[in-house]
Amino acid sequence: MIIFLYGQDTYRLRQKLAEIAEHHKEIRKSGLNLRFFDGERLNYQDFEQEFKQMPMFRERKLFILKNIFQNTELKNYFLEHGKKFVDSEDVIVFYEDSEISSADTLFKFLAKNAKVQEFKLLGGVKLRNWAKSELEKYKATAEPQAVEVLISYIGNDLWRFSNEIKKLAAFKKNKIIKLGDVDFLVKPQIETDIFKTIEAIAFKNKKTAISLLHQHLDAGDSPLYLLSMINFQFRNLLLVKEMGRLDAHPYFVRKTAALAAIFTLEDLKKIYREIFEADLKIKTGQLDPQLALDLLITGI
Repeated sequence: MIIFLYGQDTYRLRQKLAEIAEHHKEIRKSGLNLRFFDGERLNYQDFEQEFKQMPMFRERKLFILKNIFQNTELKNYFLEHGKKFVDSEDVIVFYEDSEISSADTLFKFLAKNAKVQEFKLLGGVKLRNWAKSELEKYKATAEPQAVEVLISYIGNDLWRFSNEIKKLAAFKKNKIIKLGDVDFLVKPQIETDIFKTIEAIAFKNKKTAISLLHQHLDAGDSPLYLLSMINFQFRNLLLVKEMGRLDAHPYFVRKTAALAAIFTLEDLKKIYREIFEADLKIKTGQLDPQLALDLLITGI
Protein backbone atom coordinates (compact mmCIF):
# COMPACT_ATOMS: atom_id res chain seq x y z
CA MET A 1 0.00 0.00 0.00
CA ILE A 2 1.18 3.53 -0.80
CA ILE A 3 0.24 6.76 0.98
CA PHE A 4 1.11 10.09 -0.65
CA LEU A 5 1.22 13.29 1.42
CA TYR A 6 2.11 16.64 -0.11
CA GLY A 7 1.32 20.35 -0.05
CA GLN A 8 2.45 23.80 1.02
CA ASP A 9 1.17 23.48 4.57
CA THR A 10 4.13 21.59 5.98
CA TYR A 11 2.89 21.95 9.57
CA ARG A 12 -0.24 19.84 9.06
CA LEU A 13 1.67 17.55 6.68
CA ARG A 14 4.25 16.76 9.39
CA GLN A 15 1.48 16.27 11.93
CA LYS A 16 -0.17 13.69 9.67
CA LEU A 17 3.14 11.94 9.12
CA ALA A 18 3.74 11.77 12.88
CA GLU A 19 0.22 10.42 13.35
CA ILE A 20 0.87 7.60 10.87
CA ALA A 21 4.19 6.72 12.51
CA GLU A 22 2.70 6.75 16.03
CA HIS A 23 -0.22 4.58 14.94
CA HIS A 24 2.25 2.06 13.49
CA LYS A 25 4.24 2.01 16.75
CA GLU A 26 1.11 1.51 18.86
CA ILE A 27 0.03 -1.54 16.85
CA ARG A 28 3.50 -3.00 16.32
CA LYS A 29 5.14 -2.77 19.69
CA SER A 30 8.63 -3.86 18.63
CA GLY A 31 9.23 -0.59 16.77
CA LEU A 32 11.78 -2.40 14.60
CA ASN A 33 9.93 -2.29 11.29
CA LEU A 34 9.71 1.48 10.81
CA ARG A 35 12.22 3.04 8.40
CA PHE A 36 12.82 6.70 7.45
CA PHE A 37 14.67 7.59 4.22
CA ASP A 38 15.88 10.84 2.70
CA GLY A 39 14.62 10.33 -0.85
CA GLU A 40 16.94 12.92 -2.35
CA ARG A 41 20.00 10.82 -1.35
CA LEU A 42 18.54 7.30 -1.36
CA ASN A 43 19.96 4.70 -3.71
CA TYR A 44 17.22 2.47 -5.15
CA GLN A 45 19.29 -0.70 -4.54
CA ASP A 46 19.47 0.13 -0.81
CA PHE A 47 15.72 0.64 -0.66
CA GLU A 48 15.05 -2.57 -2.59
CA GLN A 49 17.22 -4.53 -0.17
CA GLU A 50 15.33 -3.08 2.80
CA PHE A 51 11.98 -3.76 1.17
CA LYS A 52 12.78 -7.39 0.40
CA GLN A 53 14.16 -8.10 3.86
CA MET A 54 11.90 -10.32 5.95
CA PRO A 55 10.24 -8.34 8.75
CA MET A 56 11.06 -9.13 12.35
CA PHE A 57 8.23 -10.69 14.38
CA ARG A 58 6.20 -11.03 11.14
CA GLU A 59 5.09 -7.41 11.48
CA ARG A 60 3.97 -5.18 8.64
CA LYS A 61 6.72 -2.70 7.71
CA LEU A 62 6.32 1.06 7.34
CA PHE A 63 8.68 2.94 5.02
CA ILE A 64 8.65 6.76 5.06
CA LEU A 65 10.37 8.45 2.11
CA LYS A 66 10.92 12.19 2.06
CA ASN A 67 11.24 14.24 -1.15
CA ILE A 68 12.06 11.67 -3.81
CA PHE A 69 10.80 13.79 -6.73
CA GLN A 70 14.27 15.24 -7.33
CA ASN A 71 15.84 11.76 -7.45
CA THR A 72 15.36 10.70 -11.09
CA GLU A 73 16.85 7.23 -10.65
CA LEU A 74 14.63 6.44 -7.67
CA LYS A 75 11.55 7.84 -9.41
CA ASN A 76 12.13 5.58 -12.42
CA TYR A 77 12.58 2.61 -10.10
CA PHE A 78 9.21 3.21 -8.42
CA LEU A 79 7.47 3.78 -11.74
CA GLU A 80 8.90 0.53 -13.13
CA HIS A 81 8.05 -1.58 -10.06
CA GLY A 82 4.98 0.36 -8.92
CA LYS A 83 2.49 -2.50 -8.94
CA LYS A 84 4.35 -4.61 -6.37
CA PHE A 85 4.41 -1.65 -3.95
CA VAL A 86 0.72 -0.89 -4.48
CA ASP A 87 -0.17 -4.57 -3.87
CA SER A 88 2.19 -5.01 -0.91
CA GLU A 89 0.91 -5.44 2.64
CA ASP A 90 3.76 -3.21 3.78
CA VAL A 91 3.13 0.53 3.75
CA ILE A 92 5.20 3.11 1.88
CA VAL A 93 4.59 6.79 2.69
CA PHE A 94 5.83 9.34 0.19
CA TYR A 95 5.85 12.84 1.55
CA GLU A 96 6.91 15.98 -0.25
CA ASP A 97 7.37 19.34 1.44
CA SER A 98 8.83 20.96 -1.69
CA GLU A 99 6.95 22.20 -4.75
CA ILE A 100 5.98 19.48 -7.23
CA SER A 101 4.18 19.52 -10.56
CA SER A 102 0.91 17.68 -11.15
CA ALA A 103 2.27 16.92 -14.65
CA ASP A 104 5.12 14.85 -13.17
CA THR A 105 4.87 11.15 -14.12
CA LEU A 106 5.36 9.97 -10.53
CA PHE A 107 2.73 12.43 -9.31
CA LYS A 108 0.26 11.03 -11.83
CA PHE A 109 1.09 7.46 -10.78
CA LEU A 110 0.62 8.24 -7.09
CA ALA A 111 -2.57 10.22 -7.70
CA LYS A 112 -4.03 7.15 -9.38
CA ASN A 113 -2.67 4.37 -7.16
CA ALA A 114 -2.04 5.79 -3.68
CA LYS A 115 -4.10 7.11 -0.81
CA VAL A 116 -3.50 10.82 -1.40
CA GLN A 117 -3.85 13.78 0.94
CA GLU A 118 -2.95 17.33 -0.10
CA PHE A 119 -2.28 19.93 2.58
CA LYS A 120 -3.20 23.34 1.19
CA LEU A 121 -2.48 26.54 3.08
CA LEU A 122 -5.43 27.44 5.29
CA GLY A 123 -7.40 30.66 4.99
CA GLY A 124 -10.72 32.17 5.98
CA VAL A 125 -13.04 30.02 8.07
CA LYS A 126 -10.70 27.01 7.95
CA LEU A 127 -7.84 29.04 9.43
CA ARG A 128 -10.09 30.44 12.16
CA ASN A 129 -11.35 26.95 13.05
CA TRP A 130 -7.78 25.65 13.17
CA ALA A 131 -6.79 28.51 15.51
CA LYS A 132 -9.70 27.69 17.82
CA SER A 133 -8.79 23.99 17.93
CA GLU A 134 -5.14 24.88 18.61
CA LEU A 135 -6.24 27.10 21.51
CA GLU A 136 -8.28 24.21 22.88
CA LYS A 137 -5.20 21.96 22.68
CA TYR A 138 -3.49 24.27 25.17
CA LYS A 139 -6.71 24.69 27.21
CA ALA A 140 -6.87 28.37 26.27
CA THR A 141 -9.64 30.68 25.09
CA ALA A 142 -9.38 33.97 23.24
CA GLU A 143 -11.64 36.87 22.35
CA PRO A 144 -12.80 36.69 18.70
CA GLN A 145 -11.06 40.01 17.99
CA ALA A 146 -7.81 38.64 19.44
CA VAL A 147 -8.01 35.66 17.07
CA GLU A 148 -8.64 37.95 14.08
CA VAL A 149 -5.64 40.12 14.95
CA LEU A 150 -3.48 37.01 15.39
CA ILE A 151 -4.48 35.97 11.88
CA SER A 152 -3.71 39.44 10.51
CA TYR A 153 -0.31 39.43 12.26
CA ILE A 154 0.76 35.89 11.34
CA GLY A 155 -1.25 34.76 8.32
CA ASN A 156 -1.24 31.02 7.57
CA ASP A 157 2.22 30.16 8.90
CA LEU A 158 0.98 27.42 11.23
CA TRP A 159 4.46 26.69 12.62
CA ARG A 160 4.68 30.21 13.99
CA PHE A 161 0.95 30.37 14.78
CA SER A 162 1.18 27.30 17.01
CA ASN A 163 4.20 28.72 18.86
CA GLU A 164 2.47 32.08 19.41
CA ILE A 165 -0.67 30.37 20.77
CA LYS A 166 1.46 28.26 23.10
CA LYS A 167 3.21 31.43 24.31
CA LEU A 168 -0.07 33.31 24.83
CA ALA A 169 -1.65 30.36 26.66
CA ALA A 170 1.31 30.17 29.06
CA PHE A 171 1.24 33.94 29.59
CA LYS A 172 -2.48 34.05 30.45
CA LYS A 173 -2.54 30.79 32.49
CA ASN A 174 -6.14 29.73 31.78
CA LYS A 175 -7.45 33.30 31.51
CA ILE A 176 -9.07 34.69 28.37
CA ILE A 177 -6.54 35.95 25.82
CA LYS A 178 -7.42 39.53 24.90
CA LEU A 179 -6.50 41.84 22.04
CA GLY A 180 -4.00 43.68 24.25
CA ASP A 181 -2.19 40.41 25.03
CA VAL A 182 -1.72 39.72 21.32
CA ASP A 183 -0.46 43.25 20.70
CA PHE A 184 1.92 42.98 23.66
CA LEU A 185 3.41 39.56 22.88
CA VAL A 186 3.12 38.97 19.14
CA LYS A 187 5.29 40.64 16.53
CA PRO A 188 3.13 41.27 13.45
CA GLN A 189 3.95 39.44 10.25
CA ILE A 190 3.04 42.34 8.03
CA GLU A 191 3.57 40.57 4.72
CA THR A 192 0.10 39.06 4.69
CA ASP A 193 -2.16 39.32 1.67
CA ILE A 194 -4.28 42.06 3.26
CA PHE A 195 -1.27 44.33 3.70
CA LYS A 196 -0.08 43.41 0.22
CA THR A 197 -3.52 44.46 -1.05
CA ILE A 198 -3.13 47.86 0.62
CA GLU A 199 0.37 48.18 -0.87
CA ALA A 200 -1.01 47.38 -4.33
CA ILE A 201 -3.64 50.11 -3.85
CA ALA A 202 -0.96 52.57 -2.75
CA PHE A 203 1.10 51.91 -5.87
CA LYS A 204 -2.01 52.18 -8.11
CA ASN A 205 -1.78 48.49 -9.07
CA LYS A 206 -5.50 47.81 -9.02
CA LYS A 207 -5.25 44.55 -10.98
CA THR A 208 -3.00 43.03 -8.28
CA ALA A 209 -5.19 44.43 -5.49
CA ILE A 210 -8.33 42.87 -7.00
CA SER A 211 -6.52 39.56 -7.58
CA LEU A 212 -5.32 39.41 -3.94
CA LEU A 213 -8.78 40.31 -2.70
CA HIS A 214 -10.38 37.52 -4.72
CA GLN A 215 -7.84 35.03 -3.37
CA HIS A 216 -9.22 35.79 0.10
CA LEU A 217 -12.81 35.42 -1.12
CA ASP A 218 -11.97 32.08 -2.78
CA ALA A 219 -10.38 30.92 0.49
CA GLY A 220 -13.66 31.57 2.31
CA ASP A 221 -13.11 35.01 3.87
CA SER A 222 -16.35 36.98 4.05
CA PRO A 223 -16.50 40.33 2.22
CA LEU A 224 -17.43 42.11 5.46
CA TYR A 225 -14.41 40.61 7.21
CA LEU A 226 -12.15 41.76 4.36
CA LEU A 227 -13.68 45.22 4.44
CA SER A 228 -13.10 45.40 8.20
CA MET A 229 -9.42 44.49 7.70
CA ILE A 230 -9.02 47.10 4.95
CA ASN A 231 -10.71 49.61 7.24
CA PHE A 232 -8.32 48.63 10.06
CA GLN A 233 -5.26 49.15 7.87
CA PHE A 234 -6.39 52.49 6.44
CA ARG A 235 -7.41 53.74 9.89
CA ASN A 236 -3.85 53.04 11.05
CA LEU A 237 -2.44 54.80 7.99
CA LEU A 238 -4.61 57.81 8.74
CA LEU A 239 -3.59 57.88 12.42
CA VAL A 240 0.11 57.72 11.53
CA LYS A 241 -0.30 60.42 8.86
CA GLU A 242 -2.37 62.75 11.03
CA MET A 243 -0.88 62.21 14.49
CA GLY A 244 2.57 60.84 13.69
CA ARG A 245 2.21 57.93 16.09
CA LEU A 246 0.41 54.62 16.64
CA ASP A 247 0.01 52.56 19.80
CA ALA A 248 1.20 49.25 18.39
CA HIS A 249 4.24 47.04 17.95
CA PRO A 250 7.25 49.11 16.67
CA TYR A 251 7.69 46.85 13.64
CA PHE A 252 4.05 47.36 12.67
CA VAL A 253 4.39 51.11 13.18
CA ARG A 254 7.46 51.32 10.92
CA LYS A 255 5.80 49.40 8.11
CA THR A 256 2.61 51.44 8.41
CA ALA A 257 4.51 54.75 8.45
CA ALA A 258 6.43 53.80 5.29
CA LEU A 259 3.20 53.04 3.48
CA ALA A 260 1.42 56.13 4.84
CA ALA A 261 4.14 58.31 3.29
CA ILE A 262 2.91 57.33 -0.16
CA PHE A 263 -0.54 58.90 0.46
CA THR A 264 -1.50 62.50 1.15
CA LEU A 265 -3.60 63.20 4.22
CA GLU A 266 -6.53 64.20 2.00
CA ASP A 267 -6.24 60.95 0.03
CA LEU A 268 -6.44 58.90 3.22
CA LYS A 269 -9.44 60.85 4.53
CA LYS A 270 -11.22 60.35 1.20
CA ILE A 271 -10.47 56.59 1.16
CA TYR A 272 -11.61 56.25 4.77
CA ARG A 273 -14.94 57.91 3.86
CA GLU A 274 -15.33 55.60 0.86
CA ILE A 275 -14.75 52.54 3.09
CA PHE A 276 -17.47 53.82 5.46
CA GLU A 277 -19.87 54.33 2.54
CA ALA A 278 -19.15 50.84 1.15
CA ASP A 279 -19.81 49.33 4.58
CA LEU A 280 -23.08 51.25 4.87
CA LYS A 281 -24.27 50.18 1.41
CA ILE A 282 -23.52 46.53 2.20
CA LYS A 283 -25.29 46.58 5.57
CA THR A 284 -28.36 48.40 4.18
CA GLY A 285 -28.62 46.02 1.21
CA GLN A 286 -27.89 48.66 -1.42
CA LEU A 287 -24.93 46.72 -2.85
CA ASP A 288 -23.83 43.10 -3.07
CA PRO A 289 -20.85 42.73 -0.66
CA GLN A 290 -18.38 41.42 -3.24
CA LEU A 291 -19.42 44.05 -5.79
CA ALA A 292 -19.03 46.75 -3.14
CA LEU A 293 -15.47 45.58 -2.46
CA ASP A 294 -14.59 45.52 -6.15
CA LEU A 295 -16.01 49.01 -6.68
CA LEU A 296 -14.14 50.29 -3.63
CA ILE A 297 -10.77 48.99 -4.83
CA THR A 298 -11.23 50.13 -8.44
CA GLY A 299 -12.47 53.54 -7.28
CA ILE A 300 -9.55 54.35 -4.96
